[in-house]
Amino acid sequence: MKRCLLIILFGFLYISCQSESVIEKQDTITVFEEQEPEPEIILSSNPTLKILSLGDSYTIGESVCKTCRFPEQLKSRLLNKISNIDIDLEIIAQTGWTTSVLKQAIANSNIGTDQDLVTLLIGVNNQYQGVPFKTFETEFSELVASAIKFAKGKKEKVIIISIPDYAYTPFGQGNQSISSAIDVYNNFIYNFCQTHDISYVYITDITREGLEQPNLVASDGLHPSGLAYGQFVDLIIPLAEEKIEE
Repeated sequence: MKRCLLIILFGFLYISCQSESVIEKQDTITVFEEQEPEPEIILSSNPTLKILSLGDSYTIGESVCKTCRFPEQLKSRLLNKISNIDIDLEIIAQTGWTTSVLKQAIANSNIGTDQDLVTLLIGVNNQYQGVPFKTFETEFSELVASAIKFAKGKKEKVIIISIPDYAYTPFGQGNQSISSAIDVYNNFIYNFCQTHDISYVYITDITREGLEQPNLVASDGLHPSGLAYGQFVDLIIPLAEEKIEE
């Protein structure tokens, strides 16, 4: 009988010790968790890309809807291709602007020098209004320098776009003297970009389909349509993506 009581007593003491051990371990874990809380996860806001487009009627999109002009189509395409971004698009352009007027407009504007991408399309009104070509050569160079300054001082973030050919519209009526003059301007622009290692996109051949494909011409019979601007963007967007990622 005494032996049985001793066994029971021993068993009771053993169980009590084990319980105290478990409690001590649980208390130790609880204290550890209070000393080392899990870090709070803070989600950053979406990045905002800044795009600046400089030019004339071909940039502001004369006779097409706001979302049809090429800078807006470029913005829309980039938003669809790149996730988690916002785009702040600024356009400095008006119908009829020459290089001189664009220079003055830039001087009167408060443009930031933190642009992620800058496009420049200018010159057709110099040709149309008979401005001396020497003026274009000088002022185009100055406008490119401004574009680079706005693009964080990086020429790699600038895209120069060739001048459309309005000869291939109902207004131009296939006048080859217009096309020859436009070629002179575009050849200068191309050579300038090659010399200074600046990206150049040639869209003129798209506009030279305007008489055979009337849907490439806007309702005014002179400017490119939204469809034509979409084809401009087809050529611009691969370069734009590269420059934004740099």
